[in-house]
Amino acid sequence: MNEREHALNAVLLGVGLGVIITPTFDAEMVRNVGMVAIPVVLGALFPDLDTSFGTHRQTFHNLLTLGVFAAFPLVYGNLHYVWIGVLTHFTLDLLGNVRGLAFFYPYSEEYDVPVGVTTSSRWALPVTLVVTAFELGVAVVVVHLPELVPAVPPLSV
Repeated sequence: MNEREHALNAVLLGVGLGVIITPTFDAEMVRNVGMVAIPVVLGALFPDLDTSFGTHRQTFHNLLTLGVFAAFPLVYGNLHYVWIGVLTHFTLDLLGNVRGLAFFYPYSEEYDVPVGVTTSSRWALPVTLVVTAFELGVAVVVVHLPELVPAVPPLSV
C-alpha cells in the first residue's frame, strides 16, 4: 500500500484501539485514544523509512524490526503500542498488496499471501478499509474475549 493508505489505516486503528480498550465514551476514553493512537501511528509509518534508507519491503519490513519495537517497552518502559503499529503495517502490506515482505532480512526472499491488489489499483483504498476492519475485529476479540467467554468451572474428581 501507499503512504496514504498506511496513514489512514494507522489513524483508524489508533482511534479504534483506544475505543476498544476503553469503550466508555468519556474523557478517559479520549485520553486513551490519544495514548494509543499516537504510538500506533508512529509505529505504522516507521517501516516505510526503508524507502529512503535501505531496500523497501526489506530493511524495516522484517521480524527483527518488529522484535525491537516489541521489546522496547519491556526494556525501557516506554513506547508502548508502537509495536502494534509496526505489526499492522506488515498486515496491511501482506493482505492488501500483491508484493511480499522479507521477514528474515538480510535474507532478501520475500514472503506473501495470495491476496491483495497493486498499490496503483482503484481497489487499494477499499482493500485498506477491509484489512483495517479485520485488524480491529481481531483487536475486539483479543481485548474482550475473556469477558465474552464464561469461565469454565474446574473439573471435579
